[in-house]
Order: sequence, then structure tokens, then C-alpha cells
Amino acid sequence: MRRWNGWGDDAVIFTLPASATLFIERLLGKSHQPIDANLDLAVTYVPKARLPQHPLVLTDPLTRLLHTRGQSFPDWVELRSGRIHTFPDGVAYPMSNEDVVNLIRYANQSGIHIIPYGGGTSVVGHINPINSKAPIITIDMSRMNRLINLNAGSLLATFGAGVTGPDLEAQLRAHGFTLGHFPQSFEYSTLGGWVATRSSGQQSLRYGRIEKLFAGGRVETPLGELVLPSFPASAAGPDLREIILGSEGRLGILTEASMRISPLPEREEFHAVFFPDFEHGVEAVKQILSTGLSLCMLRLSTANETTTTLALAGHENLIGAMERLLAIRGLGDSKCMLLFGFNGKPVLVRSNRSETLNITGKYGGIHVGKSFGEQWQKNRFRTPYLRNTLWEMGYGVDTLETATDWGNTPQMVKQIESAIRGTMSSIGEQVHIFSHLSHVYPSGSSIYTTYLFKLAEGPDENVVRWQAMKSAASQAIISTGGTISHHHGVGLDNLPYLSAEKGNLGIEAITSLFHQFDPKRMMNPGKLVS
Repeated sequence: MRRWNGWGDDAVIFTLPASATLFIERLLGKSHQPIDANLDLAVTYVPKARLPQHPLVLTDPLTRLLHTRGQSFPDWVELRSGRIHTFPDGVAYPMSNEDVVNLIRYANQSGIHIIPYGGGTSVVGHINPINSKAPIITIDMSRMNRLINLNAGSLLATFGAGVTGPDLEAQLRAHGFTLGHFPQSFEYSTLGGWVATRSSGQQSLRYGRIEKLFAGGRVETPLGELVLPSFPASAAGPDLREIILGSEGRLGILTEASMRISPLPEREEFHAVFFPDFEHGVEAVKQILSTGLSLCMLRLSTANETTTTLALAGHENLIGAMERLLAIRGLGDSKCMLLFGFNGKPVLVRSNRSETLNITGKYGGIHVGKSFGEQWQKNRFRTPYLRNTLWEMGYGVDTLETATDWGNTPQMVKQIESAIRGTMSSIGEQVHIFSHLSHVYPSGSSIYTTYLFKLAEGPDENVVRWQAMKSAASQAIISTGGTISHHHGVGLDNLPYLSAEKGNLGIEAITSLFHQFDPKRMMNPGKLVS
């Protein structure tokens, strides 16, 4: 069963080895185990629904509670404390386009706001109801999840937008294909959510971000249906797909999506190289990209993240032996790990691997084989479960991400981490911060930062501390020339910082566009733009 107040299946437990627990306690000090709210008690706080009856809309308290929040840190604080301030008044599970049209018409006629819901995995507040005099319904797309059409000759597949990552890949793999889109939330996030937030998968270097994969589809809006045909390319004016990508449910509900697919690779493998320091790793990555080599992933960790990764992994004897060997080769505490992957025909994998290792060697990189890469691949969708374990130990963890050009990247990492550290230092608290470059491009890179801290005594103070760290890091991103989001989207949490990137005229243009399709402003109000 899926957790109601945390990540994933409640039968999956991420157990930390004793050495990892000691590592965290040495960094942050011992913490207290929080007292979490009971589900039965939380259900009693759900207020009475404010909706006229509709055959597709459920109003029972448990269903509404399970759809009220996503996976952001403030969401966790509310759910774990039981102090949840807003709820949807009802939840609907459409099974067809006709059902979606019916629900939008019902909402339009009754003055109801709509929140489109995919997998509930947003970490920036996309699915949260805001305080409103108008009733709110959440439209859960999970039952619109089938493969509608597969055109093998054109490498196109059309799905219901509510399909989750595992179900999408299983349906494609049965025919010998893959979408190749693997965000960390893959286990629960949906195709519609990926499109609506401009998602990026862990192997985007090979397959591309979601905007490259999204070929067209159908969107039901308050003013009618918007059909987006699939073309290899078109010069017929502005591309209407772009107004759906990243629209975060503000102009309608994506019901079907046609996606560009790829044949399953004959071979896939992941490797690890350790560099003397982060600067050598960055230069090696830039050189690899400039050669045009075909890789499916490049992920470079800072020294702090490398140390943390090794400490949390356990296997003390094996990792200790490896670290001693690296030390003999001159790599010490500043060493940084690069994970990289290849897929495709075996002969091309071998050729690209050989040339990549040749480049990394020129920058002092030491290849340690496939073990670390294979472990990463095996556990990459299990890592989010660590949040549950850490919370129950008394530690909060959050992430943020950005992207900037290569000339800015090292400085951006330092500025973000310094801003977060300074915020907690000012109140006498420790925070452990580490970053990696998760998606790389010829012109620059994304930066993904994780910060770990002791939970405060009460939920209000936890939110105050989180908000201070989030604000400081976001201001550092803006002042250093980064985007406020590379792949998490905007939602509620990044909204205060968007105008710095888009400008006033840009925000007005986006707002006007949404109002063109949604004149009553009923679609997911408060998200992306006010």
C-alpha cells in the first residue's frame, strides 16, 4: 500500500547501515524522533465537502486526504504533523475523454476549481489546493493509462496521460521499444505530469528531455478541445505543444500524449570514474560533450556528495579497500565521482566507452569499473525511500535544482551551498549539503543540491527553517544567473522567483495565454502564475 504521509510503498524500507547512522550523527548531532500524526486521526480533520453531487466525484474524507498534498518538504510537515490546512472537496477518476469533458463542464457550471492530478509526486506544490471560497475537485488521471496506439514505423506511441512510468515502459517493452524517460519519481509519476512540468529523465543525454519526446496529443480545456497533431517538423507558426509543456494544469487537462519512442538498446552499461577534484571532473565532462560521443548519462558529484554516497552505501571493507587504492593513486578527500552510461549496439558501446575513458584519464580520472554504476542503476528509484528513514530518525532532507552555463557552474554550486549553510549557521544549526551535475549539455549543466538537517521541535519551526534555506538558495540562483527550475517546475514553491527570470511582460504574456483557454480561472489556480 502507498504511504499516505511519505514516499512510496509502505512495505519498502530503506535501512541505513550503522556506520551511515554514525556518519549523519557526527555531522549534525543526534536528533529526536518526531511524533507523527495517525492516519485515522488525520481523516477526522477533513472538512465537509462543498460540492453539488456528481456521479464521477467522490467526497469521502480518506480519498480527499490522500490527494491533498505532494512530496515537498512543507507537504511532509503538514502530513506528518496532521496540521493540513486545505483539502480538495472531491476527487474524480475519469476513464475517458468524455468523462474529463463532463467534469470540466460540471465545474464550469458550478463555479468549481480543478486540480489535475498525476502521481502526486510534485516537490514544489503543484497539486496543493489553495485557500479559496470556490469548491475544489482533484481530477486523478490514473485510470486513463493504456497504450492507445503504437506506430512502429514512425516511432510514435500514444498513451492515456495518466500512465505511470513503470506501466508505460512495460507496455512499450512488450513491443521492443522504450521512451527512455526515467526521472527519480519514475515509480509513481505520470506521463501527463512529465509534460505539464517539463520533466527531465536521468538518461536525457541519450533520449532527450520530455519536450523532445512529446510529439502531440489532446487537451481538454474550459473552452473546448485542443488537438496537437504529431509532425516530424513544422513551420506552421508557433508550436502549440510549447504552451502545454510546462503549463502545470493552468489551461486544461492533457488526456492523451503521443510520444517519440526508441528501439530497446541491445546493450546498456554504467561505469564510475573518480577524479582528483570537482574542477578536473567538470573539464572532463565538457571535453566528452565536445567530442560528440554517444552516452546516455553523465552525472558528476562534488567531493561532499562523493563522501556522502560512499558513507551511506555501507560495505565498509569493500569501499575502504577502494579508497586506499585511490589514495595510492593520489586521490584524497577532494575526490569526485563521475557516473556515466552507454547504450545501443555493443560495438558502439565499446567504442564510446573506450574514447570516454581515454578522455577521463587525461584529466586524472581513475576508472573503477561497473560496480558503482550497476548499484546506481539498481537503486536509482529506491533512493527517495531514504527520506522516510531519515525523517523517522529526526532528520529532514530537501532538494533544489537549477541550470546555468558552464562558465557559471562551479560558482553557482558554491553560492547555493553557501547560502543554505549561512542560513542555518545564523540560528546555530548544522546542515549537510552536497550537489551533483545531473543533466549536462554542450553549453552548460543542471545543478542538483541536497541538504540534510535536524528537525526542529515543532512543525511551524521546521517550515520557517526550510523557507529560510529555500529563499536564500533561490536568491543565490537568481543573482548568479541560473534558472529557478531545471526540471521540478514552478508550482507554489518557486512562484515567488519566477518573475526574476521571465520579467513582468513575460509573466503577463503567460497569464494572458492561460486566461485565453480558461477565462474563469478555474484550472489549478495559484500555480505557476498568480
